[in-house]
Amino acid sequence: MPFFPSSDEVAEKARRASLLELSRPELTALLAELGQPSYRANQVWDWIYKRYAGDFESMTNLPKTLREQLAEQATVDPLTPLAQVNSADGDTQKVLFQLPDGRTIEAVLMLYDRRRTLCISSQVGCAMGCTFCATAQGGLARNLTAGEIVAQVLYFARYLADPEAAPAVNVERPTRVTNIVLMGMGEPMHNYDSVWTALRRLTDNDAFGLAARHITLSTVGLIPMIDRMAEEDLQIGLAVSIHAPNDELRTRLVPINKAYPVDELLAAVQRYIDRTHRRVTFEYALMRGVNDSPELAHKLAAKLQPLLCHVNLIPLNPIPDSPFQPTHDEDARVFADILRDAGVPTTMRLRRGVEINAGCGQLRRAVAA
Repeated sequence: MPFFPSSDEVAEKARRASLLELSRPELTALLAELGQPSYRANQVWDWIYKRYAGDFESMTNLPKTLREQLAEQATVDPLTPLAQVNSADGDTQKVLFQLPDGRTIEAVLMLYDRRRTLCISSQVGCAMGCTFCATAQGGLARNLTAGEIVAQVLYFARYLADPEAAPAVNVERPTRVTNIVLMGMGEPMHNYDSVWTALRRLTDNDAFGLAARHITLSTVGLIPMIDRMAEEDLQIGLAVSIHAPNDELRTRLVPINKAYPVDELLAAVQRYIDRTHRRVTFEYALMRGVNDSPELAHKLAAKLQPLLCHVNLIPLNPIPDSPFQPTHDEDARVFADILRDAGVPTTMRLRRGVEINAGCGQLRRAVAA
């Protein structure tokens, strides 16, 4: 059963400042206001980003009086886990978090033989309106702060580092986060500044220290932001959710296509490739009788052949009562073969957590209901 904190608990957490919103100089300034030398800020920073401390009490090399002061004024983790669901094989874990203002988001941990991948959210809801997406049905409530984005990663890093933390999984712990995808709730490019502040913290060797090449940002195709990302110095991977090779169908599935049509989007991707020399992933959610025909596969192949890219075909995670359903396995195989035969590198995403509705927004809707 989900645990819901009282309104007083929510208000108390909202009152205290989140240290995850602070840069290292800002944390140093906060500790200075408390009469502490700069090395105390270094200790706190290390506890948060290297040792994944979730509270001040565990920061045992700090004086007890300082720990008490910090606990009164601030919080390490702004997230409160409300509900958790696990796949039967133990490879996928989805957690519903409450934010300090009472709103909720989701994040997913996926365990592979060698990878420990997190799918994290960037917004509460989404404004893009994709017709097959559970998150889009509720619209956009607000952007996440940089600290709220980072907090999702630190929560699972803490879990993976603790061999005793429940639930038990089929991988040996302690272990660590190896990959992050911004493919949860929200459109990351629509919250660009907070997302990139979080990405810099997550890739900073003096902070979380994950290699930028192990992080992928997924977008429905906000062209100005793709051009902006091309100028960033971090080698974050770019994934573009395309879902259709023509404007008529893509606009029906992804309404933002009206502003950024397919050919203009692909031109922006080409500019990105020319600037960064990095391969781009195109995500294509296969929907039965909608976008899974051989004709559309041939059209998609023709569009993507000139680009340094690969296609990740995604069996759709269906929403209850939705007209959009996953394509048949044979149709998916034919679609993939057409792309590969045309020289477009193509993979089929391994489905994880289907029985726990691992698609973004589904746990949030179920608990709210």
